[in-house]
Amino acid sequence: MWDFSTDPEYQEKLDWAREFVKTEVRDLEVLGVDRDAVLRLEEPLKQQVKDAGLWAAHLPPELGGGGMGQVKLALLHEILGQAFYASEVFGNMAPDSGNAELIAVGATDEQKDRWLYPLLEGKLRSAFSMTEPGAGADPTLLSTRAVREGDGYRVTGRKVWTSKALESDRVLLLTRTTPAAECARRTDGLTLFVASLKDPAVGVRAIPKMGRNAVASCEVTYDGLFVPESDRVGAEGHGFRYLLDGLNAERVLIAAEALGIGRAAIRRAVGYAGRRVVFGRPIGANQGIAFPLAEAYARLAAASLAVQQAAWRVDHGLPAGEHANTAKFLAAEAGFAAADAAVQTHGGFGYASEYHVERYWREARLMKIAPVPQEMVLNYLAEHVLGLPRSY
Repeated sequence: MWDFSTDPEYQEKLDWAREFVKTEVRDLEVLGVDRDAVLRLEEPLKQQVKDAGLWAAHLPPELGGGGMGQVKLALLHEILGQAFYASEVFGNMAPDSGNAELIAVGATDEQKDRWLYPLLEGKLRSAFSMTEPGAGADPTLLSTRAVREGDGYRVTGRKVWTSKALESDRVLLLTRTTPAAECARRTDGLTLFVASLKDPAVGVRAIPKMGRNAVASCEVTYDGLFVPESDRVGAEGHGFRYLLDGLNAERVLIAAEALGIGRAAIRRAVGYAGRRVVFGRPIGANQGIAFPLAEAYARLAAASLAVQQAAWRVDHGLPAGEHANTAKFLAAEAGFAAADAAVQTHGGFGYASEYHVERYWREARLMKIAPVPQEMVLNYLAEHVLGLPRSY
């Protein structure tokens, strides 16, 4: 059975996170980040995260983390999602958890000493590079090749949406080592490397975008980059299998963040609707304003239950594909609907940056695209849950 209560120690962490996003992630600073597309991190902020017990707290104890679990982590991400770029700020001050867990699955002890523990200590920065311009949501179409050469591989290709590539030392890079035509399954023949981003054969360019500018998303080109075999993670050709375990957890956290964005948008809209007086009364007294906000609130509440259920199943080692995908779909829809209602509530001022809801709208819109588009979520549910024929 679900337990919606939180233990006192974790409640303290949630309270700290709420205060952190209020005091350290200020509106004016965020506006500057959005304009300049630069996130400046300070060591004192990192120390605050460590002192609060949230540095690597979400990673399992065997990796040196606090074993927070997915349910608790989802609640934290919902809070962070309410503060514009808090999730990016926090993500840049905490270890690269996704990469750390992937490395832990397939890395040797020697590789863990070189990459995993420096990641957890904050001494090594890493990015993740999988998406390609011609592959979209289908990783089996990857064209970035890693060809055997001597005691390593020669990598050639182009990736997009590689976040943090500008400031990272290494990249967890998914490549094709065996042509798809020679593989029994489409997901075979893909191999992971922890490659250098500082090599002259690597080119990095930030992609201009309409939101999420606290951390640059980059196009990365690999022009004959030599990667030694010692930088390969796990067995050759098994890279995609290492990625599968983290997909459900990722969907849950994205869903939680979408909830946070939606809740923040509603909070702004309700405040404005109570203050804004037109024709002698607050606009919030009008059902045309009140009902869309109330409906958005109800949808967020329902999606929150789906997120908690999916997180609970992940924590208990139960199959969670159906639940994680459902949670991601519902939360993304609810978060965007809430942000859209907030913009409409503000009228023309909803388009003005100083009222902030336009930023929530842009942030919420991304949740319907990343890390997997809503259409692919529906494809999964139609095929794997409803048993309908595969559509792609």
